[in-house]
Amino acid sequence: MTTTAPLRAPHHAPKVRVVGGISEVVGEIESPYINEDLAPTTLAQRKWATKDIAALWISMSACVPTYMLASSLIAEGMSWWQAVLTITLGNAIVLVPMILNAHAGTKYGIPFPVYCRAAFGVRGANVPAVARALVACGWFGIQAWIGGWAIYKILAIYLPSWEALPKSYFGINLPQLVCFLFFWAINMWVIHKGIDSIRVLLNIKAPLLILLGLLLLYWAYSKAGGFGPMLDTPSAFAAGQPKDGKFWAFFFPALTGMIGFWATLSLNIPDFTRYAYSQKDQVVGQAVGLPATMGLFSFIGVAVTSATVIIYGETIWDPVVLMTRFKNPVLLVIALASLCIATLATNIAANVVSPANDFANLWPSKISFRTGGFITGIIGILIQPWRLVSDPTGYIFTWLVGYSALLGAIGGVLICDYYALRKTRLDLVALYSGKGKYWYQDGWNAEAMIALVCGILPNIPGFIGTIKLAEVPRFWMELYHYAWFVGFGIAFLVYWVLTVNKAQEARYRRA
Repeated sequence: MTTTAPLRAPHHAPKVRVVGGISEVVGEIESPYINEDLAPTTLAQRKWATKDIAALWISMSACVPTYMLASSLIAEGMSWWQAVLTITLGNAIVLVPMILNAHAGTKYGIPFPVYCRAAFGVRGANVPAVARALVACGWFGIQAWIGGWAIYKILAIYLPSWEALPKSYFGINLPQLVCFLFFWAINMWVIHKGIDSIRVLLNIKAPLLILLGLLLLYWAYSKAGGFGPMLDTPSAFAAGQPKDGKFWAFFFPALTGMIGFWATLSLNIPDFTRYAYSQKDQVVGQAVGLPATMGLFSFIGVAVTSATVIIYGETIWDPVVLMTRFKNPVLLVIALASLCIATLATNIAANVVSPANDFANLWPSKISFRTGGFITGIIGILIQPWRLVSDPTGYIFTWLVGYSALLGAIGGVLICDYYALRKTRLDLVALYSGKGKYWYQDGWNAEAMIALVCGILPNIPGFIGTIKLAEVPRFWMELYHYAWFVGFGIAFLVYWVLTVNKAQEARYRRA
């Protein structure tokens, strides 16, 4: 998301003025650690109101992965209401660090990698930024695969022989690969053209997706004469059922997985809230837009899928596959085209804006937002996203829980630094300086790195056991079920202990 550099005042050092709790730089910041994409936003660039922030979350939440999110929970034994409640609760929990980290973006107009500089150092900020960016690359690939999959299913209706083609070395057949690369190329074209109009696009997409979701829900209900047997199926964890007494053992890792779903955005939310009018706009917009939309769309997924058992005699979780069953060809094309457009908008907003900024932070003078977006796209191919979504159980317990352990630790350091130590006070100009208070030792803050490692380490044995690289004692496997909480809590505590002594405290209070 391209921004305009701060106002230039060649004969005066940059100064910061504060208007309504919002900081703005007046003057030119001369530094190799800034470019126009990383520069703090000006007051004139603050155009996102409550409705825009809410639309952002409605648009990003109303997508195919959300629709399918409850499937793995139900497949493992949860009833429909347990699955939807777990998803809603997970998003209510992740909303807390989301709002906390968003504060710095709105107050100072800085993107996520610059926000990281206060805790990790001007150079050290690249560690959490790149770690978060690589996760976003995985999500970018998943969304690009879903868009390509929709195109493939449209064409396969008219070219049924495609379905019988053998799989290639990559685990998918050639037409599937071509459709994926075609949709991927559309994403790259949008990145090349720029996404300054994303706010308008999201405002259009948000009500459209809610409407389409409700229409799909109505269609399923009327066609099946109700929502079908899935909503009447008891939980496998209930008394007398196959998994009686094992609910809590499954619930907590499932909840951690739901938190992991948006754990990436809970860190880099400053990339968006730097454009908000005020703190009230970002807080209310996020609270209104995130948990309710996730709960609603996961319910739509459950209810519609339940109805497919009656309508088609089989359980169809994938909305792309479901739409190919529509007999009206015009309706089919419109439905799948809408899905492609929605997936494109979600992908650009959720999975390109932030990693593009993160990669730009590596080398501000050489890597622009556009170049960072292209890097994201290339990694999105190399990660082979179809393998990540092929197994619902692996999707939650390997992918979502696995990276939540990493991102939780980053969040613990950032929130401890910004709130517990700095009391939300930052030196805006020093964040871009190679010799200021955030330079630490050669640009690295050792305390932050130690805390980050300490937050990650306890979850590594559980991850190794989950991906079956080695046998791991039960204690570590159980601990891994709480990966995000463990990483966040330990990193927060270790960073506090390392920085709370008098010398460190005096340094932070001057910020």
